[in-house]
Amino acid sequence: SAGATFLFNLEYETDHYTEQEAKKLGVVGWVKNTSQGTVTGQVQGPEERVNEMKSWLSKVGSPSSRIDKTNFSNEKEISKLDFSDFNTRY
Repeated sequence: SAGATFLFNLEYETDHYTEQEAKKLGVVGWVKNTSQGTVTGQVQGPEERVNEMKSWLSKVGSPSSRIDKTNFSNEKEISKLDFSDFNTRY
């Protein structure tokens, strides 16, 4: 349908973190530090916003991060959001 907003799901694992960027972009999901010194998480929202977050995760990251690689998985269209906000899990 014309003007429809599709929601997308994206899971990622990378070596940097930011809840602030997700909230700025208006995406929802979670982020968590791993015992391997990386960060893993899930992002959901409109495709354009998820892609902006994906780009940020791949190329920018937090000021203290060093991005060696990013691994995105389980990218798919979804019918509804599983989260109401973006937060850090411990």
